[in-house]
Amino acid sequence: MQNNYQVMNPAGTKPIKMWTEGVPVEDDARQQLINTAKMPFIYKWLAVMPDVHLGKGSTIGSVIPTVGAIIPAAVGVDIGCGMMAAKTTLNARDLPDNLGPLRSAIEKAVPHGKTMGARDKGAWDTPPALVDDMWATLQPGFKRITDQYPTLNKTNNHKHLGTLGTGNHFIEVCLDETDTVWFMLHSGSRGVGNAIGNLFIELAREDMRKWMINLPDRDLAYFPEGTDHFNDYVEAVEWAQGYARLNREVMMRNVITAARKVITKPFEAAVEAVNCHHNYVQREHHFGQDVLITRKGAVSAQKGQLGIIPGSMGARSYIVRGKGNEEAFCSCSHGAGRTMSRTEAKRRFTVNDQVRATEGVECRKDRDVIDEIPMAYKNIDDVMHAQRDLVEVVHTLKQVVCVKG
Repeated sequence: MQNNYQVMNPAGTKPIKMWTEGVPVEDDARQQLINTAKMPFIYKWLAVMPDVHLGKGSTIGSVIPTVGAIIPAAVGVDIGCGMMAAKTTLNARDLPDNLGPLRSAIEKAVPHGKTMGARDKGAWDTPPALVDDMWATLQPGFKRITDQYPTLNKTNNHKHLGTLGTGNHFIEVCLDETDTVWFMLHSGSRGVGNAIGNLFIELAREDMRKWMINLPDRDLAYFPEGTDHFNDYVEAVEWAQGYARLNREVMMRNVITAARKVITKPFEAAVEAVNCHHNYVQREHHFGQDVLITRKGAVSAQKGQLGIIPGSMGARSYIVRGKGNEEAFCSCSHGAGRTMSRTEAKRRFTVNDQVRATEGVECRKDRDVIDEIPMAYKNIDDVMHAQRDLVEVVHTLKQVVCVKG
């Protein structure tokens, strides 16, 4: 298999293989990768995806293989964040001419955004039966975790299941290259995953201080395998990843139900469903050894495996099939990747810029979503070209409706 990557290999680090041909990589992200590659338990090398950019704890767009240790901040606080897409039997001509009511129906069906105080608009006030049923499957595992870590009881858990959140999370109605309609969404483990992530990141830092272990970056604090915190974290992170997957399933069901109230033609919507994480850790077998693979803003791309690589609010997204490239630990990018911070995007662009950049998309076009403007992201076509030896494109999607928190 042809490999189109560059290698960084500073003294004292494991190699860093970068699928970044033709896309910008900021200096701070390079330094963050070097810091991670210095850790003694990195297996073989780091694999860096073309959407790479500076992150909290570890670089977003990196694949971190470890043996004998796990870094909670590398997984991050949006544990199990990922994508879900469902192909429908609808065609573009089946959609109403005015897409505003469709967006409104989806927004009504799925809590989104966030407000402070007793009534958070991003949570259920009274969860519907579907949410209660799904929570019942998660509750025993949650009790085991909270028996050990009671503070996690005081989190948004049950009432966040089936909700979208804020930031770069979204729900979209898309058309593919044949004008077939798809539903696609992006979210993770919500408030409870955030709390689990932050709790164990702090526990790892405390362990490093206790054992007087010096780190190139305090966010690289880790749990050695076999310790109590390691085992507890693995259990908690697996539970949060399961929560994230169910969160997307509940949302997708509610999106489809909402769409059926607006679209008059009967349709099916599970023709080619994909549900994949892009912030997570799991055990895998590579180069003859069992290792822990942390994908921080990266998607599993085993040979034949379907995945989703979304663009920005105004750009194309891709349903892809993995090529099983072992050099990248069978991974690909999780999106386009930011080129600037949210603060910088808000400073640089105006509402008029947002209106122009999202022309033809039924979506919010106000000051509160300027940080998600397409120009704040890398060019998705360049990103796809840089990883042509990692995935092949199966479908190309363009959004016509976008719901943001």
